[in-house]
Amino acid sequence: MAMDFFEAQARAKRRTARLVWLFAAAVGGTIATTYFLVIYGLDFAERAQAKADDITPPMSLWRPEALLCVGMVTLVVVGLGSLYKWAQYASGGSAVAKGLGARLVEPHTTNTKERVLLDVVEEMSIAAGIPVPAVYILDGEQGINAFAAGLTTADAAVTVTQGTLEQLTRDELQGVIGHEMSHILNGDMRLNLRIGAIVFGILVIALSGRGVLWSLRGFRASRGKGGGQIVLFLFLVGVSLLIIGYIGYFFGRIIQAAVSRQREFLADASSVQFTRNPNGLVGALQKIGAGGAGSELDTHRSAEIGHFLFAQGFTSMFDPVWATHPPLDARIKALFPGLDADSAKRTGFIPAPVPAKMGISPPPLSEKASDLGDISSIPLVADPLIAIASVGVMTGTHIGGAARLIASIPPALRSAAQSPDGVVALLYGLVLDSEDETLRRRQQALVVERADGSVSRVFNGLDSAFRELSPEQRLPLAQLALPALRQMPSVRVMPFLATLRELVRVEGQVSMFSFALQKLVTRALSLGGNPSREGGVQVATVEEVLPEISIVLSALARTASNEDMNERAAFAAGVSKIKDAGPRLTFLNAADCGFDALDAALDKLAGASGLVKQCVVAAAAHVVGADNQILVAEAELLRAITAALDIPMPLLAAGPID
Repeated sequence: MAMDFFEAQARAKRRTARLVWLFAAAVGGTIATTYFLVIYGLDFAERAQAKADDITPPMSLWRPEALLCVGMVTLVVVGLGSLYKWAQYASGGSAVAKGLGARLVEPHTTNTKERVLLDVVEEMSIAAGIPVPAVYILDGEQGINAFAAGLTTADAAVTVTQGTLEQLTRDELQGVIGHEMSHILNGDMRLNLRIGAIVFGILVIALSGRGVLWSLRGFRASRGKGGGQIVLFLFLVGVSLLIIGYIGYFFGRIIQAAVSRQREFLADASSVQFTRNPNGLVGALQKIGAGGAGSELDTHRSAEIGHFLFAQGFTSMFDPVWATHPPLDARIKALFPGLDADSAKRTGFIPAPVPAKMGISPPPLSEKASDLGDISSIPLVADPLIAIASVGVMTGTHIGGAARLIASIPPALRSAAQSPDGVVALLYGLVLDSEDETLRRRQQALVVERADGSVSRVFNGLDSAFRELSPEQRLPLAQLALPALRQMPSVRVMPFLATLRELVRVEGQVSMFSFALQKLVTRALSLGGNPSREGGVQVATVEEVLPEISIVLSALARTASNEDMNERAAFAAGVSKIKDAGPRLTFLNAADCGFDALDAALDKLAGASGLVKQCVVAAAAHVVGADNQILVAEAELLRAITAALDIPMPLLAAGPID
């Protein structure tokens, strides 16, 4: 079962739209309830006054002024509450993790279990083609649980409990992380944050009522006329807000839980698809159900983040309607329909792994890429359709290839990716020209001129290691460097990005791959520090970005074409995949599709809809594969371009995507 990434993203958007209507209905019900209480109160007051005047007025159910007032006040309270919570989430996944008291796992940790956790996250991230997320641990939490949070892949954070780290085997841990990776790839993280913000906004009504009641503690009414009536009025207001708010919150939580339960089944299935080892995930679920600490969190915020979690994080008197996860037995049976979950729990029996069609792995890498000769000229994928179908897909083949690739990276560079000074030197080195020695020396001189002493020393010391790198190692190494890069002090970010930008524009001669790598790092660092800058979809149709598509395809054609396929033919191969737009796409000369133009084009395309991005990826894959093969260097260039558009393309391997 191959997952269609773009369809998954579209489903996430459709779910968001449905949720907006459902929560709007919940808020509408809250307004209606408040309105009827208000007009009843007004009627009661009017009757009391009329009784004194010996008049009996009729009760009026339609009071438009009251409805308008109640509606405005309710919407303002819910809106401000939701905005407040969204502002807390706007700093990204790390803010959510830190808000729960989680501890960041340092990239250079020497703790064995933490190292295994980082290795699993890194392998799966590289396999999926996404930036490596920050990793956190909830110390002291003995239950087995985990969650992924963030607004984009660039600011994602994966958090596990101490119990998860201590009780699970590597395969079981991989199953849990695969489940969380599914939430990242399916667009569930942003949806989770939106749901949490809206539900909190509804809860604010109840919290306002509780605040009113709390303010009456010790309140002494004046002995003057009306003092007791004021206290009574405030008490009734507080009780009414409390009841109304919790009614709205009750139904909001039901909606939240129902959506969450369905997505958990999909994430379980995706985890098995990713790892090709259902035993790992089932083993983790069985350990949760076997007793002990289970999966509950020992925090008052467990209900607030319950829909983020891998397993049920809290119990409630309103279970099962508030349960954010299906029962463990149901999840196990969904993976193994013929398995008696109760007997499996008693005996500890786990069925053998389901055989999987693994395909053909990428060419093996040795400790030194130079031992393979020119790896960039190795045909990797014969059909561009394989590259297109791989978007958002991860299998055991990809994970195994990522593990082997990480292990092949020179130790000095792997170590540099884990330290603040080392990671700056590393990324400078990754964009150095690998063919023109004169240009390379000019770039090295620029680094020495711009960088501080400690970075320069690390940079110079890594020169021989940089020369050993193959094209297939450079993009994964940049992705591995992102967690350490995110810890860079803010005052160093802009000078670093400026130097990196200048390195790929030295006389305009540096390769397009180096440019794409710089673009990926710049975008990931920018969104990682301020994910709310990702403003959603600004471009809905292909027609709005035809000039930008022309720039990208022209630049790719000029880079990827070879003696067997000229530039115009490669460009035409890509254009043919964009329906009805061919005549309006123009093959540009080199001056019109340079780095500055390409930079602006990628920025605009990054804000396009999934449908537009899907067209761009299809066209780009056919440009680099116009000669019916995609070489290693071409594949990495394609992956770097798609990564700059926030599209996860995994390591490419010959063979079908199953």
